[in-house]
Amino acid sequence: MSKLKGKSLLSGAAIYLFANVLNAAVPFLLLPILTRYLDPAEYGKVAMFQTLVAALAALVGLNVQGAASRKFFDEDAQGEGLRLFIGSCFQVLLLSSLAVLAVVAVFHDLLSSWLGIPAEWLYLSIGVSVASFIVNMRLGQWQVRRQAKAYGVLQVTQSLAIMLMSIGFVVVLSAGAEGRVWAQLLAVFCASLIACGLLYKDRLVHFLSWRPNYIKEALAFGVPLIPHVVGAFLLFSVDRFVINSEFGLEAAGLYMVAVQISLVLGVLFDSVNKAYVPWLFERLSRGDESGSHQLIKYSYFYFLLLLSLALLAFWLGPVVVRLFAGEQYAMAGTLIGWLALGQSFKGMYFTVTGYIFYQKKTSILSLITIVSGGINLAGLLVGISLFGLEGAAIAFAVAMACQFIFSWMFAAKVHPMPWLGVFRRKKMA
Repeated sequence: MSKLKGKSLLSGAAIYLFANVLNAAVPFLLLPILTRYLDPAEYGKVAMFQTLVAALAALVGLNVQGAASRKFFDEDAQGEGLRLFIGSCFQVLLLSSLAVLAVVAVFHDLLSSWLGIPAEWLYLSIGVSVASFIVNMRLGQWQVRRQAKAYGVLQVTQSLAIMLMSIGFVVVLSAGAEGRVWAQLLAVFCASLIACGLLYKDRLVHFLSWRPNYIKEALAFGVPLIPHVVGAFLLFSVDRFVINSEFGLEAAGLYMVAVQISLVLGVLFDSVNKAYVPWLFERLSRGDESGSHQLIKYSYFYFLLLLSLALLAFWLGPVVVRLFAGEQYAMAGTLIGWLALGQSFKGMYFTVTGYIFYQKKTSILSLITIVSGGINLAGLLVGISLFGLEGAAIAFAVAMACQFIFSWMFAAKVHPMPWLGVFRRKKMA
């Protein structure tokens, strides 16, 4: 029986991994196609639209879909209780979306001018954010029930739909940047209709309920996460706003191409982390000193490997950009090395945060993310004035290094490990 459970767990993990990797890989897979049909300025518009969607993630729905996943494990959430709670989450989605819509309606001319995108795209970005919330709600309810196959089918279907519709609109219909935006909206909207229908079919939502206590409970879970989401936005997305403001859409497009290529490393490191964390927890639970020294040796070896990959990216970056994006995006090649270095620090960050999660001391991570995001923003403003577009990539690498170092220091405090003892032990031997 235990072997069957183990196989089921591994099978489920493999499905989640495949679905998440494919979802993250879609922008990269589209890159060689879109860059042949969109010039840097058009690609910059797409980049600004996607950055806006990322910014709205903290506001549309206020992160309460995570509260619904957590509610599944409460005793009062069986049957009707969970239906009412998810219904309350949809009410939060409705109210927050209307609030965002009102702000956009008042300031759409200003926002359109600042972002460099058509005003109607602002409303489309809200639509994408709402649809994504619904899809994530359905995925979350499958995940807590360990229904990995259903989870994988919906997420992979959505990813393939985005890719195929993007090719159809941009390549076949020659709809340009607007075609890429509409492809994303239509694909996610269709996925959200399926997700909503399946939630209703499985009797997991009661849309017409009114339970203020559940709304309050959902907000108590979601609102405290907003600073963390804002910090992540400052780390991973704000650079496109600053670059567009300082250098224009063409520069934003060049930078986004470099980001998409460097994200290949990010997806790889995230996949390694998903396998690493259970392995780490199992060894930490043993509590033996020799095992701790072995863990630290593995960690240092992994750090060296990641830094080596980043150094390799400085050399290969220009070649990779010309190969995947074409000659008109060649300037992005100078950015790859710094962005890859930032992604390497992110992989190292994953390694040390495992100790923090093991001790359940995660509240500090939000503060670290916000501080690191602030460092990135300050570095952006200084870096681009000194080094131009390359300064933005350098600022990202510095901010990610700070996030890693701060997290490493805190991890060493909450779960002492022989980070220096490994060297002392070797010297004594």
